[in-house]
Amino acid sequence: MIPLPSPFSQIPRPNHPPHPPQPQPQASPHQSPLITIYTKREDQSSPFASSGNKYRKLEYLIPDILSSVPKYGTLAPGPHHGTLTHPPNPPPAKKTTTLVTEGALQSNHTIQVTSIANHFHLESVIILHKATGGGLNASTNKEAFTETGNVQIARLLGADIRVLDSSTVSSKYTSTDPTTATENDTEDGVASILSTLQTHHQKSTYWIPSGASLHPLGGLGYARCAFEIAFQEKTHAHTHLNPSPKLRSRFDYIFVACGSGSTLGGLIAGMKLLQKEEEHQHQNNPPRKIIGIMTSPTQNRAYHEDRVLGFARQAAGLIGLDGERDIGMEDVCVDERFAGMAYGELDGETREVLGEMAREEAVLLDPVYTGKVVRGMRQWVREGEIARDWVARGGGIGEEVNVLFIHTGGQTALSAYADVV
Repeated sequence: MIPLPSPFSQIPRPNHPPHPPQPQPQASPHQSPLITIYTKREDQSSPFASSGNKYRKLEYLIPDILSSVPKYGTLAPGPHHGTLTHPPNPPPAKKTTTLVTEGALQSNHTIQVTSIANHFHLESVIILHKATGGGLNASTNKEAFTETGNVQIARLLGADIRVLDSSTVSSKYTSTDPTTATENDTEDGVASILSTLQTHHQKSTYWIPSGASLHPLGGLGYARCAFEIAFQEKTHAHTHLNPSPKLRSRFDYIFVACGSGSTLGGLIAGMKLLQKEEEHQHQNNPPRKIIGIMTSPTQNRAYHEDRVLGFARQAAGLIGLDGERDIGMEDVCVDERFAGMAYGELDGETREVLGEMAREEAVLLDPVYTGKVVRGMRQWVREGEIARDWVARGGGIGEEVNVLFIHTGGQTALSAYADVV
């Protein structure tokens, strides 16, 4: 049981055991300071099919989905497909029958939504956008890209798949508040599908934004993950993480993908709450640093930083922090150097990293997110960026430094990338 402070501990969620971090002996360089790399296998954390960070982002939604009167689940007006945070009162006393969500063709999120629907005997409708990112256009085998990988798994799971030629609008919105849309926004394909399900087919739908990022509860899973990481630091201090009594058992740097920014934002909020809880311990080391590796060049770094800050503050307000006061831009670190040419497009450098990790560590990465994260992490480690940052932030010269790579999954899309090897 992961200990959480109140009110965070009062927010309901399903229980499932965490996986301990695993060392990466081949990837850990022999240098000063001694840097040891570990992997947190989020790709193995879900109790359902095709795991990864997408399940953790959904787990706090499950109690609301199963409620006789869900608090959320209504599509907000406007072009960004968020969740309406204040649905009309009183809400209908009708249980959810159908989960509806959207994503790119090779979306990992839609697979997890379908898996959850199956587990709780609900129906699922997933809306896939062909024009999202550059994966389809750059593919050397477009038929494979549209028929295999996560598309194939969605069919196997029995999802009702709707494919639109459009791109998702989630890359275009500029606010983390889905209530800021204007009344002049015209109905799009997603809204039309939802309306048809509700009116013509009499479905009681629950709308989940892409990646659950624009759902008010979407960041809580990774806020909790921060406490899980701290718990695993202690419980594995003399096993996997710290086989030598001379090594410290704390993860000093944490690398994670930054797509929408919700995963990174939730992790930042959780770490800030954890930091408050640890203040009485009088730790002399610099605080843990979370580094988000941008996975899409659609928007610039400043745009992503602003969104991450918004998501972090939103999660912070739910778990017992004052978002505006306790979290600032200084807590957000986003590295844009490894985003590649387009979202979902496999570049040569990422392809090389995928092969190296498979051969050296027997760890499979994905082309969209984790391949780019490992590229970024290796740059920080091998080029001395962590060593310089550690000393600049008050760390001791020659101290051992532990690095954690959060593996957010996505390997199920590999077969769609015919040119991955």
